[in-house]
Amino acid sequence: MLHEIVDFIVQTVGSLGYIGIFIMMFLESSFFPFPSEVVMVPAGYLAFQGEMNMGIAIICGVLGSLSGALFNYYLAVKFGRKFLIKYGKYFFISEETINKMEKFFKDHGHISTFSGRLIPAVRQYISFPAGLAKMNIFLFSLYTSLGAAVWVIILVLVGYFIGDSQLLIKEYLRVIIIAILIVLAIVAYLYYKNFKRKSLNQ
Repeated sequence: MLHEIVDFIVQTVGSLGYIGIFIMMFLESSFFPFPSEVVMVPAGYLAFQGEMNMGIAIICGVLGSLSGALFNYYLAVKFGRKFLIKYGKYFFISEETINKMEKFFKDHGHISTFSGRLIPAVRQYISFPAGLAKMNIFLFSLYTSLGAAVWVIILVLVGYFIGDSQLLIKEYLRVIIIAILIVLAIVAYLYYKNFKRKSLNQ
C-alpha cells in the first residue's frame, strides 16, 4: 500500500511539474493540512533522475511556501482575530491553536517567523500572529523565506541522495520523514532552552 502511495505522489509531482510544487507548497503553508514532505522529497528524487532541476524545484517550493504564508498574513491583517477564531474551525484552526501561536510569537519575537517554519504543526500557522501584530512585511517575507528555504532544501536533498535506490525511497519514506521531524524537534527544543536561559539571566 505504501509503495502505491509513494508511486502516486512521485507521478503526481512529476506530471504537475514546477507549478504543481508551487501550488502544493502554497496549500501546505496556508491553512490546508497538506504535508510538504510528500511534495519536496519526491521532487528531490525526480531531480536525481534528471526529470527536474533541483534549483528550480527548491525555488518553486520556497515561493509556494512564502505565498501561502502571505495569504495567512493578509487574512489576519484584513479580518482580525475574531474572524480567525469564528471561521478557523472549518479549516482545522482552533482558538487554542491561535492562542498558542500568539504566545509563541510574543515569546520569540519576529524571528519566530523563521524558527517557526522549522517546527511541525507551527509553520503553517505562525503567519497568523504575525499578521495580527502587523509585523513589517519585508521582515516577515525575509524570515519566512529563509525558514522555508532551510526546510525545503533539507527535504529535496533527502529525496536526491536516496534517489540512487528506488526501493529505499519506497520502503523508508515514512521513516525518513519521521527522522527529519525528530531532528527538527530537537533543534527547536534546544532553541527554546537557550531562549529560556537567556530570559532568566536578564
